[in-house]
Amino acid sequence: MDKIYNPNIFEKKIYNYWKNNNYFKNKLDNSKKCFSIMVPPPNITGYLHIGHALQYTLIDILVRYNRMLGKNILCQVGIDHAGIATQNLIEQKIFNETGKTKNDYSKKFFLDYIWKWKNKYCNIIYDQMKRLGLSADWEKTRFTMDDKFTKSVRDIFIILYNKGLIYKKKRLIHWDFKLKTVISDLEVEYKKIKTNIWYIRYLFVDQITTLNKKNYLTIATTRPETLLADSAIAINPLDKRYNNLIGKFVIIPIINRKIPIIADHYAKITKGTGCVKISPAHDFNDYQVAIRHNLPLINIFDLEGNILKKCQIFNVKQQVIKFNNNIPKNLQKINFIKARSIIIKKIKQQGLLDKYKIKSTLIPFSIRSNTIIIPMLTNQWYLNVKILSKNAINAVKNKQIIFFPKKYKNMFYAWMNNIQDWCISRQLWWGHKIPVWYDKQNKIYVGNNEKEIRRKYNLDQNINLTQDPDVLDTWFSSSLWTFITLDWPNNKNFSFFHPTSVIISGFDIIFFWISRMIMITMHFVKNKDNTPQIPFKNILMTGLIRDDKGNKMSKSKGNVINPLDFIDGSSSINFLKKNNFLKDNKINLIKKLKKKTLYNKIYGADALRFTLTALSSTGRDIYWDITRLEGYRNFCNKIWNASIFILKNIKYEFINKKENLSLIDRWIWSEYFLVVDYYIKSLNKYRFDHAANILYNFIWNKFCNWYLEYSKIIFKENNQFNYIGTHYTLYNLFESLLRLSHPIIPFITEVIWQKIIKNKKNISNSSIMIQSFPKVNKIEIDKKIINIFNIFINVIIIIRNHRIEMNIKNTKKINLYIKNISNEFDIFLKKNINILKKFVNLNKIIFIEKNLDFPKKTLINKINNIEFAIPLNNKIINQKKILNQINKKLHDNQKIINILNKNIKNKNFLSKAPKPIIQKTLEKLKNCKILKKELLQKNLLIKNL
Repeated sequence: MDKIYNPNIFEKKIYNYWKNNNYFKNKLDNSKKCFSIMVPPPNITGYLHIGHALQYTLIDILVRYNRMLGKNILCQVGIDHAGIATQNLIEQKIFNETGKTKNDYSKKFFLDYIWKWKNKYCNIIYDQMKRLGLSADWEKTRFTMDDKFTKSVRDIFIILYNKGLIYKKKRLIHWDFKLKTVISDLEVEYKKIKTNIWYIRYLFVDQITTLNKKNYLTIATTRPETLLADSAIAINPLDKRYNNLIGKFVIIPIINRKIPIIADHYAKITKGTGCVKISPAHDFNDYQVAIRHNLPLINIFDLEGNILKKCQIFNVKQQVIKFNNNIPKNLQKINFIKARSIIIKKIKQQGLLDKYKIKSTLIPFSIRSNTIIIPMLTNQWYLNVKILSKNAINAVKNKQIIFFPKKYKNMFYAWMNNIQDWCISRQLWWGHKIPVWYDKQNKIYVGNNEKEIRRKYNLDQNINLTQDPDVLDTWFSSSLWTFITLDWPNNKNFSFFHPTSVIISGFDIIFFWISRMIMITMHFVKNKDNTPQIPFKNILMTGLIRDDKGNKMSKSKGNVINPLDFIDGSSSINFLKKNNFLKDNKINLIKKLKKKTLYNKIYGADALRFTLTALSSTGRDIYWDITRLEGYRNFCNKIWNASIFILKNIKYEFINKKENLSLIDRWIWSEYFLVVDYYIKSLNKYRFDHAANILYNFIWNKFCNWYLEYSKIIFKENNQFNYIGTHYTLYNLFESLLRLSHPIIPFITEVIWQKIIKNKKNISNSSIMIQSFPKVNKIEIDKKIINIFNIFINVIIIIRNHRIEMNIKNTKKINLYIKNISNEFDIFLKKNINILKKFVNLNKIIFIEKNLDFPKKTLINKINNIEFAIPLNNKIINQKKILNQINKKLHDNQKIINILNKNIKNKNFLSKAPKPIIQKTLEKLKNCKILKKELLQKNLLIKNL
């Protein structure tokens, strides 16, 4: 073993060793159980980030754990084409390189560019996965636009269309003017933005007035340009100010079109002026009002965000309505923001602007492009998911599919019970082409290709057919992931691994991906009895990793971290370059350089994996903390150093001799099997954080800090009675610990395991990853021994603390008085009296009869009923220095007592503070008073020495 732990030396070599020896390949055995998991396919938009590393670590823990349980394993890896995200990225990249926009180059050039990007980044992403230790069969990787996948997507579309579940319809959708495509309502976020609200007068027709004699209604709007698309003014039927006006008409400013005043509860009496303009082609709520009242739908925008020359007008049945629909010339073909200014200026000139004010308003933004989106009336393809949702809901209700944590089940129900038909078309170049062709009359033909369609519909070659220019939503192909990647329905071994065991995903895509996978899979895949088959049995929802300021990590914010920067180490400047920090000015750059010094360090994959495992709580937010990474690297280093000590001192002739086990040997085995039990239960419940914490506490605090220290004493003494038992325990327990830890920290455990089994006979397999996982041996768990040794530990800890408190050097021998010990502890202590002496450097231990007092001038402590005391004198302590320290603690403690007393006596605090805060304050005060009493006793004791 190298003396210094340096993961860079061995991690790559170990991974290649696993891969070259085919340890990831699965040989199917009918007699074995199966475990299968689909790795959520990352986008090809660039490097993996720390959020991916979290999911892939948890996935690999389960894969390695189940492999060691002897199961058939499937860990399916692949990459998603990510339609919108990739197209947006590549368009921007081409523009930055050449200054050219999409209008300046051909579709072929663009797609060729993307395929080159895909080929490059597939390799980069897979390399990152391997560096993280993901143990997948790399010969079975899939891409959501590979030939087989593309054919399957086409087939699925055609089947759904033929069943009447896919249809085309003109509906209101969210339109992204930057990306020039429809986006899902799930891709819209509402931001509070300060914006103008204009109060505009709509004059009545036929000299009508309100009850207070006004000849107009005042309408408040943040989007004055949409008045060109107004179909009505809505008032609440219960609003006494205006309900006499229902059925009357007003004139739209500027364009002078007459529209009706209608009654609808959508208008709130207390909100705004109580009157609402209805523009159903550009507002989702207005659209619903139009359906209820049979209002015309008037579209005024083209797909670039410019005002049309002529309005496009439809009725609610989507039939074209013809009437005078001209738009003023000065507004035609100009952007809607510019049109807004022109309209407001004109309204002012006409004396129709009452007022305007600035107010924070919720404005819809595209998550994809971070630009304001506008509802638009367009023709799109839809999938009727209301029919598909029933099986999915029942699967969760009947516990065929179980959510971890349970709280996400209610989120799933809330969305599924109110689900709307899914808009599956996107106006992109990159993606799965929709398998639909049109003739000149726009008649629809659906099929795999033009040749098939001509044959199927007996079409003459003179009839021109044009394929639909749109592509399918990325999530449509992704929803097929669990069964199409397994080559359903032609794969003989499909039933081995489907349904898959578990899916691990971020809660933020529960609707985008998880819900849709359940619906689509259950519609297509059937069990032997023809009932719908689920895609996975369990769903684990992870939180989102946030930076140290609580921000969600994203490329646009420049706070995304490439996990390889931690694994391999990265100079501060390279780290900042990679993560977009160099956009800042020089002063900020220098500050960030100082903050990022920890990134220079090589942490390795194991430390990163352990950190992510320990952070993976059930909450929605996971806060990244590099100090935790530092701590877990130290943990790996601790294991490394422990292995060096074991390899140096172990004698292999004793490792199979389970004889002369001391009580301390039996204690560590008892503690170990308790850990194994809890660890297995934690993994089975997907509480990876619990598994990591119990492993850390046992290895660091019990095995290394206590058992290894005990072993050092035994090896020094060369006591034959304990010697053999210590060798047996030290070797076998450590080897078992390596196997127990392997799923979380695979690299270091493999390296050490390879070293320690070299001299052991009857080991034919040459990798830890295919060894059996440790089992619980409840017979070996002796709780009496645990209690006895825990008392022993506490005695040592208290003596060590007293040494520190009294500034007694570790080299200085002291005496220990002890009384009231139980028979079991008495027997243990007398057998291990030299061990206790060596742990805390005691001169002698004096046992006191129960009815006798300790000598004067001793520091007394009590654990359970056992009392023990350390004699003090001026020879072993510095009286003046200790008194100063005690007095300072008394002074600081009294300050806290005074503040707490003040709060407790404060009537406002007692009446307004939450009960838990009051309780906590009282508890703290109680503890401070106990401490005060202890310090005063010590003060008196030291003074009288």
